[in-house]
Amino acid sequence: MSMPELLPARRRLTVKIVGLLMTFMVLALVAVGSTLLLSWELEGGAAAINDAGSLRMRSYRLLEMAARARSADQVVGLQSRIQAELGEIDHIFATLHTGDPIRPLFVPGTAPVLKQLRLIHNNWQAEIRPALSANTLPLPVLRERVEQFVAHIDTEVRLIEHENSRRTTFLRASQMGLIAMGVVSTVCVIYLMFLIIIRPVTRLQAGIQAMADGEMSVRLPVESQDEFGQLTNGFNQMASRLQDLYNTLEKRVADKTLSLAEKNRELASLYDMTAFLNRPGTVEDLCRGFLQRVMQQFRADGGMVRVVDPSNGNLHVVIHEGLSNELVGQEHCLNVGDCLCGEAARDGVSVVHDMRRARLPKREIDCKKDGFVTVSIFQILSLHQAIGQFNLHFKQPYAFSAQEVQLLETFGQHLGVAIDNRRMAAREREMAVSQERNLMAQGLHDSIAQGLTFLNLQAQLMEDGIKRQDWTEVSDTMPLIRAGIQESYEDVRELLLNFRAKLGQESLPDAIRVTLDKFQRQTGVETGFMQEGQGAPLPREHQLQLLFIVQEALSNIRKHAKASQVWVQLNDTQDLELIIHDDGCGFDPETVKAKGESHVGLNIMRERALRIGALLELDTRPGDGVTWRVWLSREQRMAA
Repeated sequence: MSMPELLPARRRLTVKIVGLLMTFMVLALVAVGSTLLLSWELEGGAAAINDAGSLRMRSYRLLEMAARARSADQVVGLQSRIQAELGEIDHIFATLHTGDPIRPLFVPGTAPVLKQLRLIHNNWQAEIRPALSANTLPLPVLRERVEQFVAHIDTEVRLIEHENSRRTTFLRASQMGLIAMGVVSTVCVIYLMFLIIIRPVTRLQAGIQAMADGEMSVRLPVESQDEFGQLTNGFNQMASRLQDLYNTLEKRVADKTLSLAEKNRELASLYDMTAFLNRPGTVEDLCRGFLQRVMQQFRADGGMVRVVDPSNGNLHVVIHEGLSNELVGQEHCLNVGDCLCGEAARDGVSVVHDMRRARLPKREIDCKKDGFVTVSIFQILSLHQAIGQFNLHFKQPYAFSAQEVQLLETFGQHLGVAIDNRRMAAREREMAVSQERNLMAQGLHDSIAQGLTFLNLQAQLMEDGIKRQDWTEVSDTMPLIRAGIQESYEDVRELLLNFRAKLGQESLPDAIRVTLDKFQRQTGVETGFMQEGQGAPLPREHQLQLLFIVQEALSNIRKHAKASQVWVQLNDTQDLELIIHDDGCGFDPETVKAKGESHVGLNIMRERALRIGALLELDTRPGDGVTWRVWLSREQRMAA
């Protein structure tokens, strides 16, 4: 389902709601503001009425003070009070003209009120104020003029009161309108909220409930273009998708079950192939079993396994099934780059060819002549390096799926690793045989060759004695020859026994005990064995090399030590230490060191120790016997 596109600002639900609330808020503020303005103006008009009404009282007060000033003795004092009163009236007129927003005080701004105010003010300035200030007019005349001035003030007060009454009516009307607007706006907000929010939510809830009840065909009308419109549209898409999933659920489950079954078959075949390739056997047996299993799984009519000869770049047939002798003979040795298989080997790719459309520029394709319609070529890889290829031939068109191609390529990788493992195992066996033959040759040189050299010298001496007819020398030489032959015989016997030595079911300590018992029976030298600790079991190769070291040490003791006792101690903890000690004549280590490679027995023991990562130490002095120490550290020690 695609993501909903971003709505324009004017269509968004938040914009609509905020705009609606802002509109009602502005209307409410305007209504409240107009009401406050009317109240403020009414309060200012009431203050204007008070000030205008005070002019009447002040006028009569001035008239009385003017009359008293004409008959009183203290004219100066009254005159000053008259001037002060005149100033107050001037100040009131100024306030009425300009207004006072702080009190507040405002004269209504209608034309009659303002006209009457100017008339009163002009009358005051032109007639009343000069007359009261000079106080020269006859008192009846002055009284008449003051009466006329007060009459004008009464008219002004009535006009202001009339205007205030009209504004009071407006204020009440605006208050009633504000109440009505509040009621109407509340109803409108509730209705709009119902239209914008409540009804879409209720409709969506009903649709969800219908889907929960199993009615997958439910669809909702899209009545707006806001977020609820998008939500409704998304609901309809979801309902369509769910209806499609619901209607095709059985098919999907069947398809998924089929896919899982196919995966399980692939895993089973891969497991079976891996188990087979890990069995011991020759490369030919490996390739034959591999090809038979692949052909059986894919029902191929023929197949072939080739390996690459890296020396000349040829592909050689190892195993073939279901192919004619003529085809095998023609392609038994194929150059890389020749034919379709050679091109695939050159490019290092897996390909499937339809023989009905495949062409070669120079000759007809041999597989096509044999009646094969589909020929597949898959690489045999080891460490991402092509070491061969295998083919599957079909006499009917066969289309490989992507999963089958991947499975066959995986088979090719497993076969390549198995072939490489066989080759490495063969090379390791060759290396082990070569090393063992080298040690055998060194052993023969150290024992048999030296004995034969001694016999050769004695035979020459005996031959010279016979020629000279020196029978005494001949009789003296014969025992030496007999002793040399016996010693060589014993050496050969010992070597044969050592070469045949192997570890059966017994452990290394048991094998050492058996070797010491044989040595004691053959030489009469007393032997002893002691073991301390019980470390992790050693690999068979390590145990065999340690046994060979013990045998070589016993051989040296028999030939050179003239010992009466031999002790062997095996300290097997985290580190392993093997100690071989005799009480023989010993020797000078510097003398042995000067001989270098000529002392073959010592070199053989050192080479065997190095093969398992151990150290060999020699401790000896003339007359103090010999102690051999083989030490295998915990870092070099490997568990079996």
